[in-house]
Amino acid sequence: MVAACGALLMLGFVSLGVWQVERLYWKLDLIERVDARIHAAPSAAPGTEGQAPFDETRDEYRHVTLRGAFRHGQETLVQAVTEQGPGFWVVTPLSLASGGTVLVNRGFVPGDRRSPDSRTEGQLDGTVDVTGLVRLSEPGGGFLRNNDPAAERWFSRDVAAIASARALPDAQPYFVDADATPNPGGLPVGGLTVVTFRNSHLVYALTWFGLAAIVAGATAYVLQDDARRRRSATGRQTAATPLPSSNGSHP
Repeated sequence: MVAACGALLMLGFVSLGVWQVERLYWKLDLIERVDARIHAAPSAAPGTEGQAPFDETRDEYRHVTLRGAFRHGQETLVQAVTEQGPGFWVVTPLSLASGGTVLVNRGFVPGDRRSPDSRTEGQLDGTVDVTGLVRLSEPGGGFLRNNDPAAERWFSRDVAAIASARALPDAQPYFVDADATPNPGGLPVGGLTVVTFRNSHLVYALTWFGLAAIVAGATAYVLQDDARRRRSATGRQTAATPLPSSNGSHP
C-alpha cells in the first residue's frame, strides 16, 4: 500500500514538473517572439490598409504606424499608476486616413493636468502620424474596481466599453500605446509601455521534481524500516521458540 501511494505521488509530481518545463519553453519562445515584434520596423496596423484582421496571438505588441486625425473631444481618461506617479492615460480615437478608427493611448498625464484645457499644446490638430505598440483590450476594470462608463470612471483600457461609450462602431478591437515621440508642451507622455512576462516555471518545475524526490526518499525509508521491523520481529520469534526436549533413554 505504501509503495503504491508513493508511486502515485511521485508520478503526479514528476508529471507536474514536466508540464512546467514545457511551459518554460513556451514562455521563452513567447518572450523571443514579442521582443522581435517590438524591435521590428513599424508596419500598418492590423485590420487597416489591407492588413489581415487583428489576431491577438500574432499581433500583441506588434510595432505599428498609423495616420489619421485625433478626435480629442472623445478622449477617455483611464486611471493609471506609472513610474511618474499616479494620474491618467489619455485614450483618444484616431480616425484613420484609410478609414476606420483605432483607440490610441497617447500617454500619461498627472492628475492636475487631466483637463484638456491644461494641455492644449498637446491636442494635435490635422493629420498626424502615430507609431506605437498594439495592445490587447483590458475588459472589466482594475483590481476590485469596475469601469463605470456612465460616471466616466475608467480603471482599465477596455476597448469595447470605450468604443461603445464614445459611439465608435468602426473601432478596431485593440488599442495602440503611442511611443515616446514628444508631444508639444510635454503632455501626454508616451512610451511608457511596460513589457514584462512573469516566468517562474523553472522554479515551479524544480519544486515539483524536489517533491517527487522527497516522496521517493520517504517511501524508500518507510519500506526499509518496515522490512527491518519484520526481520527483527522474525528474529525475536525464533529466539523465543523453545528447543524440543529429548526423551530417549541412555544405555
